[in-house]
Amino acid sequence: MASNRIGRINEEIQRELSDQLRRLKDPRVAQTGMVSITRVDTTGDLRYARVYVSVLDKSREKEVLKGLKSAGGFLRREIGQTLQLRYTPELQFFPDDSIAYGAHILEVMRRVEQEEESRQQPAGKEEG
Repeated sequence: MASNRIGRINEEIQRELSDQLRRLKDPRVAQTGMVSITRVDTTGDLRYARVYVSVLDKSREKEVLKGLKSAGGFLRREIGQTLQLRYTPELQFFPDDSIAYGAHILEVMRRVEQEEESRQQPAGKEEG
């Protein structure tokens, strides 16, 4: 039962952080382009929340994480006011490469599929 509650809290924190990102004035975050909160993992005692962040421009990822860490206190207060939790977790920001990894896997699968198709066509026989 507790894991279901933590799951709902994770979703609410992710939703609220995503909303707050649009309002954040820190230029390291606001002027970067697309920044997404991909996942939140909160500890069972609600003391810490690992926030996974995906940045479209990978060259600015470290800057964005520093900006988010700097704004962590503000974001924590906003979450606390909105969600009205007994304890508002301390936010810890981590890079998330799952989107890039997924794109890489799709590319590898496409290459394998193309290689298999080229092997299945008989040599010297043209289509048409």
